[in-house]
Order: sequence, then structure tokens, then C-alpha cells
Amino acid sequence: MKWRLPPRSGFPLTVAAFAFVFLGLFLAYPLWKVLASSFLDATGTHFSLDAYVKVLSTGYYRSAVTNSLLIGGLVTLASIAIGLPMAFLLARMAIPGRSVLLALSALPLVLPSFIGAYAWVLLFGRAGIVTQWLQGLGLPTTTIYGMPGLVLVFTLHSFPYVLLPAIAAVRAVDASIEEAGQNLGASRWRVFLTVTVPVIMPAVLAGGLLVFIETLENFGVPFVLAEDMPILAIEAYKLFVGEVGANPAMAGSLAMMLVGIAAVALLVQRYYLARRRFATVARSAPPILRTGPLGRWAASTFVWGVVLLAILPFVAIVVVSLMKFRGPVMQAEFSLGNFTQLFARSQRPLYNTLGLATVAAVGASMIGIPIAYVLTRYRSPISHALDVLAMVPFAVAGTVLGIGLILAFNSGWLVLTGGWLILVLAWLVRKLPFSVRSGSAILHQIDPSLEEASINLGRSPSWTFFRLTVPLMMGGIVGGTVLAWVTIVSELSSTVVLYSGPWSTMTVVMFRALEGQGAGAAAAAATVLIVVTVVPLALVYRLLRRNNLAVL
Repeated sequence: MKWRLPPRSGFPLTVAAFAFVFLGLFLAYPLWKVLASSFLDATGTHFSLDAYVKVLSTGYYRSAVTNSLLIGGLVTLASIAIGLPMAFLLARMAIPGRSVLLALSALPLVLPSFIGAYAWVLLFGRAGIVTQWLQGLGLPTTTIYGMPGLVLVFTLHSFPYVLLPAIAAVRAVDASIEEAGQNLGASRWRVFLTVTVPVIMPAVLAGGLLVFIETLENFGVPFVLAEDMPILAIEAYKLFVGEVGANPAMAGSLAMMLVGIAAVALLVQRYYLARRRFATVARSAPPILRTGPLGRWAASTFVWGVVLLAILPFVAIVVVSLMKFRGPVMQAEFSLGNFTQLFARSQRPLYNTLGLATVAAVGASMIGIPIAYVLTRYRSPISHALDVLAMVPFAVAGTVLGIGLILAFNSGWLVLTGGWLILVLAWLVRKLPFSVRSGSAILHQIDPSLEEASINLGRSPSWTFFRLTVPLMMGGIVGGTVLAWVTIVSELSSTVVLYSGPWSTMTVVMFRALEGQGAGAAAAAATVLIVVTVVPLALVYRLLRRNNLAVL
């Protein structure tokens, strides 16, 4: 097949050139600095494999790698085990409150995961509310810390990554192939396992990959729950903060292991999907299954139970923030003192969070949507290379990107450390894949003939994009920007590496409060983050629904 750009391709080439320069400067270059630093000796001047040898020969760091892989694998399997049956039940059974369930099940994705982890500590920690109550009754208790707690919290946070794409896939399955299996004598359960599940496997694997990478790169949950258990993302951060001078070789080696593991997972998924065919011709949508009252009750109990358990920590944290604290000990007394303590010194972290997150989210859309347009409408080797590069941030942990940006822009011709711009750039780069993918999804729903007609009538591709295509995409653009904004607000892994004193955010305030045993202030900061996340999301969703533009 011969690749070529169509005539009048100045606009897509301009977009591609800008994207390559931007991602090369703020993504590829920082990653190269991390990679290069990992191959330097103690003096930082000569090539050496000492850092990798030390990591692989030290039991502590080998345990960090093993623990991260084990937790990622267990959480991925658990999320699939929960999300897949939930998707089937929500798509194929008349469960009461299905629309409410779908909305609530998406909340863990946009609410800060480390807030959920802290809430579980308040409930089931050694001095947790539920723990003390059970001990008062003389019942045995177990710890929320360590491997069990990490797997539980990560699973309840991540299962929607599997649930949401799997629901769409189940609804798209051609009913005739399931009917054919049942006509051959297979039970409904066997048809589901041998026919439906293999067909929807691409959606399940895509969600599972998101779960694995999110678990691998997450900083906040292990910070709260891991205690002394070594975790790769935490150890890379500790090494970078602890290493002196311009030679963070050990941190660089752990950081590149994070990137390498994520890249291998992505390649394995693509290899598996490339060797199999999953397409079906959807002649009719699958019907709603008819079950007895007992079956509906069991399905509803399972689905509602999982969703309520997933959002329970966020409800608990709001309640706890309204309780009185004496040091780290909570009193059964209503008080607003936690919020007074939180904002007593300064309200600037809140303003930083709102303002910088807005700049980053808008910037991600302004850069991502033109890239999505080029990738969708113009096929060439250039667009293919851009597609690959634009997805690289998806496999890069926030801690790694933060370390790379500091190594790249702490000295020389462009110094960004110590200011707000480096935070915005880190958030923008990390959320760019989501803007690109959401923009591509919207563009696939817009008939290209409209743009072709505009160009044939003498309008330039750039005029057509900004005056015709963008207005048609506006509902999706707004929705995608809001989703990017609410996830940036709760960003911790890159923020904790990059922030400086005057540019701390609410996540950093909570992080520092937890380090200093300020349980009340941490709960108040968590509640502020929840309100800041949920209220704008609900308002924008309602606005888009009212104008028939909802995409969330």
C-alpha cells in the first residue's frame, strides 16, 4: 500500500510538526535524560551498568519489582473478575436503577485513588472506626495495610476500566451467534464463556491493560497502605529525592523498569489481538434476558453491592472530615475545625489546583484535538508515527515523567523547575492520550463528506477544521476537557516530584498532612478534592444533557 498525504496538506503537516516538536521536547527528551542517567557511573560522566546491577542484585529492590508486578497482576485479574460479569448483567438484565449504577460506577475513575486508600485506613486501620468497633465486640480484626489492602483498594478503584468498555462490547454482540450456540444444546452459561467472552475480549483486554498500568504507576495508594513493603513507584521517588548531585542513576534505573514493564504489557496485548479475529456482523442487538425474581435479586445485589462498596470510602471521608480531631485521634463530635485548620495558613493550594488544572486541561484539548483530526482524517507514515508518539505518555508513570522533566529542565537553556509551568506541562503531557483518543472517537462519528464539501468549495483545511469540524465536536470536546480536568485535580505522582513551595496543590497538602499525622486536615483536604471533582462534573454533565451533547 502506498502512503501519501492528499493535496493541500499544509494544515496536517503543520499540526504534525508542532506535535512532534512539543512531544519531543517535553516527553521524549525528558525520558531520554532518565534513560541516560541510569547508565552513568557514580561520577555521572562515564557509561556504566552499575545502577542496574545494584538494583537486580539487591533483594530489597528485586522485591519492589516483584511486588509491583504481583499487585498489578492480581488487581488486573480481580478487576476483570468483577467488571466482566457486572458488564454482562448491566447490559443484558433489567436491573433496577441501571442508569444510576452506570453513573456511580464511573465515579472511582475520577475521584482520587489515594483519598479512597486513606478512607479505608480511617475505617479499617489499626485505630480505625470499624476496627475499634469490632474490637469492642471482641471480634477478630485484620489489617488493611500491605498486599491485601493494596489489592482491595486498587480493585475497587480500577474495575470501571474493565466495566465500561465491556458493557459497550456486550451490547454490540450479534444475538444470532449466541442463539446458534444455544440451538446446538449449549447452556446459557457455556455460551457466555465460549462465545460471548471471546468476542468481547479486545474490550476486556483494553480495560485490563489500563488497570495494570494504572496500578503499576500509582503513587498515592502505596504511599498510604504499603508501609514497609517496597513498591517500584515509591522506591523510584525515594531514590530520586535521596540521591545527591546530578547523578540519579538508581532512580533512573527503577524509572526505566517502570516504563519497560508497561511497554511489555502493551506489546503483549497488541500481539495477542493481532493474531486473532474478533469481528462479528451485528444483525441484531442481544435481547434482555428473562430471569426469575431470585435471579434478578442476586444480580441486583451483586452489582449494587460492588458499586456501593467502591464509593463507600468517599462518603466516609466526607463524614470524617466533619468530626473533631485531637491530634490524630477522632472524637465523636461535629466540628468544622478541620477545614479551619486546612485554610488557616493559606488558600493558595486550592487556587493553584483550580487554576493550573484548568490551564492543563484546556491545553491538552487544544493540542490533542488537532492531533486527533490529523490521525483520523490523514493516513500516512507521518500520522502513524505521530499516533505511536502520542500514546507513549500512556505507558509512562507520573513519577518517571516528573523525574525526567527535572533532569531535562533544571539547568541549561530552558529552566522550568521551581515554577508553575513545569506542573502544567507534566499534567498536559500525561492527559494528552485521553484527549487524542476521545477526539478520534468523536471524529469517527462525523461524516468526512462535510469537510470534503467545504474544501471543494474553496475553504482551506484549517478553516474547515476550526469553523466546521470543531463546532460539530464541541460536546465531546467539553466532556473530554472536563474529564481531563477532574483527573488532573487529583494528580499526585508527578505533582509530588515537581511542585515547589508556592505552587503546592491540594493533593500535596493532603500528602504532607498524612506524612505529619495531620489526620483532620488530611480528611478536610480530601473532602475539598471530592467536592471540587464531583460538583463541576455533575453541572457540566447536566448542561450537556440539556443540549443533547452529553458524552460522559
